[in-house]
Formats: sequence, structure tokens, C-alpha cells
Amino acid sequence: MREITYLQAINEALRDGLRDDPRVFLMGEDIGQHGGAFGVTRGLWEEFGDERVRDTPISENTLAGAALGAALTGMRPVLEIMFADFSLLALDQILNEWAKVRYMYGGQCTAPIVLRCPQGGLSWKSAGAHHSQSLETLFVHIPGLKVVFPSTPYDAKGLLTAAIQDDNPVIFLEHKALYADRGAVPETPYSLPLGQADVRRAGDAVTVVAAGKMCHFALEAAEILAGEGISVEVIDPRTLKPLDEETIFASVRKTHRAVLVQEAPRVCGVAAEWGMRIMEACFDWLDAPIMRLAGADVPIPYANSLEAEVWPHPVDIVDTVRRMMALEV
Repeated sequence: MREITYLQAINEALRDGLRDDPRVFLMGEDIGQHGGAFGVTRGLWEEFGDERVRDTPISENTLAGAALGAALTGMRPVLEIMFADFSLLALDQILNEWAKVRYMYGGQCTAPIVLRCPQGGLSWKSAGAHHSQSLETLFVHIPGLKVVFPSTPYDAKGLLTAAIQDDNPVIFLEHKALYADRGAVPETPYSLPLGQADVRRAGDAVTVVAAGKMCHFALEAAEILAGEGISVEVIDPRTLKPLDEETIFASVRKTHRAVLVQEAPRVCGVAAEWGMRIMEACFDWLDAPIMRLAGADVPIPYANSLEAEVWPHPVDIVDTVRRMMALEV
């Protein structure tokens, strides 16, 4: 199987969606001839033309409303918002309209929309406070939305294909620092079920749950800890909503310990939700308190020296697991 980048895998899923279903079209700022701010849609305008790959004005709330209108009239739009930070300008449409329309009309209509949002920091250059946030919690909180956050090229292609085929609005988060990562990806189209986590590394001493770039950091930490005789199981949720509770719970019941890692600020993040669900379902299996690692509760600095201090790194995960393993059982 050939290796391609995370970015190329997303591009292939978009191409497959456009080829397979004439109702699918792309819309977003500079996604046409320019190929998107990060080059994700490069080559698609040349192949499919203006009708299927539509450049749009800079008006996120308008774009979200137009996507809903298209979806309600039988189309399957894939909307790119250049940075997840800019999705805040469209939250009224996304949270109050996309997420609720199927429910409010008793299932008589659907909103098959995919919102692609590059997010996060730790990427090839500092992007500052308006271009580096991790905003998954906003979307996970709202009933009616599905939220996907792949960490590998293989998952990115398969999950985006599934998102395009889903009849519900799906927020598809892409970590900017992963665009250049390479991995094995089939050339033929395939999909992966939404709501199914992946055990990225098996272990029996402690469970680490992490998504996106943080999953890679968890794997790095697990490799270091293996040299110390600590066997870490790494769970990648892949879909933040619906969350695959059973895979996480099964791991915690095996290891009896849980470390939860997120890039977003600690307060009210997805790790808090994961931890509470583990407490409710696995309390009697826990041999140590659940521990969280998260980004600092500050706006993202622009200076590289300060930016590097905001997010958890592999060494922080290693130190946390060491402290957990040292606790009396």
C-alpha cells in the first residue's frame, strides 16, 4: 500500500465524493484555482469546475446559511472554513440551524453538510491567537452535530468519506500540524464508521486517551515509558461525538488507570467529559485518580518561545504517567 500525507488523504476523499455523487459540491474561500489556504483542495477545481468547487466571499455566517439551503434542497455541500477560529462567525447557523433542523421538522428533512475546519497549533509556523485555537468542545456540546477529529492519513480519508455520506451535519476537524504526516492509505475509496475508536497501541498498565496531534504525542510517550517497563494503552477516539465509550471503558477496566490528553484549554474540555464518563461507568475498576493534561488557559501566543509552553508535550505525558504509577493502590 502506498504512503501519502494527511493532506493528500483528505484531498482524495473529497475527489472520491465529487466523483461518486453529483449532489456533492465544495464551497469555501480560495478553494478553487488557489487550492485552499493549505492546498487541501488543489487540483479539484481543474477537474470538476466552478459548479462543483465554488469559491466564496469572506462571510462565514452567509456560507453556513447557503450550505444549509443547498442541503435542504437535495445537495450535499462540503464547506471549508479556512481556520476553525473563523467558524465562530457562523455559529448561529451551525448550532441553531444545522444541528436542529432535522429534529424540528420531525425527520422530514435532513442537513447532510460537512464542515471542514483546520484547527490547533504546533504547526509549521506560529499563527497567533486568532488562528490556533482548538474549538472541538463548542461543537461536541450541541445535540444534532457529529464531530470527527482524525489523527492519521488512513483515518482522515475513511472518516471524511463517511462524513460526506452521512445525512447529519458533521464537523470534520483537521489538525494543521498533521497535514504533512505520511501513512499507508488505500488508493480505492473506503469509509470508516463514525463513532468507533481505535486502539493505537495495546498495553495493560495505564490507558491514555488522546485525539488529533495529542494522540501522536501519547504514542511517543508510550514508547519512552515502554523502556521503563510501563505498558501504556493509547486510545484514539477518532470521533469525538458520538464517542465510542465502550472501547475506552474496556481499556480502563483492563489497565485500572486513565490519563486524558487534549490540546484545548483545560476548563470544560472534552477530557473532562471523558473523565466523568469513566468515573460513572468504571469507578470500581480505578486504582488511581483520573489525570488530565490540557492546554494552558490563555490565548495562544505568537512568539515561538511562549507558544511552545501552551500545550502538553510527550514529556508531560511521560511525567504524568510516572506520577500515576507511583501512587499507592
